[in-house]
Amino acid sequence: MDNLTTLNAFVQVAHTHSFVAAGRVLGVTASAVGKSVARLEERLGVRLFHRSTRSVTLTAEGELFLERSRRILREIEEAEAELSQVSQAPRGRLKVSLPLVGHPFLPVLADFKQAYPDVELDLSFTDRRVDVVEEGYDAVLRSGEAPDSRLSSRLVGDYRMIVVAAPAYLARHGTPQTSSDLAQHRCILFRFPNTGKLQRWPLHAQGLELDQPLPAAMICNNLEARVCFALHGIGIAYLPDFAIREALDSGQLLQVLPDCTEHGSFRMMWPSSRHPSPKLRVFIDFLKERLFP
Repeated sequence: MDNLTTLNAFVQVAHTHSFVAAGRVLGVTASAVGKSVARLEERLGVRLFHRSTRSVTLTAEGELFLERSRRILREIEEAEAELSQVSQAPRGRLKVSLPLVGHPFLPVLADFKQAYPDVELDLSFTDRRVDVVEEGYDAVLRSGEAPDSRLSSRLVGDYRMIVVAAPAYLARHGTPQTSSDLAQHRCILFRFPNTGKLQRWPLHAQGLELDQPLPAAMICNNLEARVCFALHGIGIAYLPDFAIREALDSGQLLQVLPDCTEHGSFRMMWPSSRHPSPKLRVFIDFLKERLFP
C-alpha cells in the first residue's frame, strides 16, 4: 500500500504542478508529499520533476512514468469497483435495444424477468441503429454491425444463416441440388425495413458468386413470418439457425444447399466502460446461456 500511496502522491503533483496543492488533495503536508516523491526518485534512480521556487514540471522520465502510473491507479480503481459490484444484487431499470426478433428471445426475456424480479426491463425492439449514448440506452444487442468506438462490447453468441424448407414443400417441388436450381423454386424473401432492399443469399456455383434474382413466393420484413411460412411449406427460406433450432431438431424444417451459409454473431454493447453493471452483466450471461448454449 505504501507504493500505491507514493504513486498517488506523484500523480497528484504532476496534475497540480505543486507539492502544496497535491498535499491539500491528499490531506497531508507538502513536506510529506515531497518526501514521498523523493523516495520514489531514489528507488527509480531518476529525477521525475524539475523543481524551482516558482514551478514543478515533469522531466522526460517523469512524463513516461506518469502514463504508467495513471494506468496502474485506474486499473486498481476499476478492480475495486468490480469487486464491490459482485456483492450487489442486480436491481434497477435496464433500458435495452433489441433486434426485431420474437422467438426464441421473448421466452428467454420472460424467464430473465422471473429470475431477476428487481430488474426493470425497458425493451425497445427495432432494426434501426440506435445511438446508445445519445438516446440513453444502457445497452444494445447488435448483429453484423461495425463496432462503435464509444462502446464496450461482449460477444453473446454466434449463429449461422442457412437455407431451409419443409419436408412437404420438398416432396411437392423436389430438393434443389445447386444454387442454380433455386430459379425453379419458390423462395420466401426478406426485405430490410430500413432500406427496402431484399436480403441477398450467399449463392455460389463452381466457386463463383451468383447474382441471379430469386423467384419470390412471398416477401416480408419479419423473421417470425418467414419461419411460419417456411413451416407451412410455402417456399424455401434463408433463416438464422437460432430461430429454427427446434424445427430443425424435430424435422419440421430441413436444411438444403449446405454450402449456401453465412456466419453471424450477436454482441451486447454499452457506453464505454471496462466492466458492465451487475444488472447488465447478469442479463448478458442469461441471454448467452439460454440462447447460445
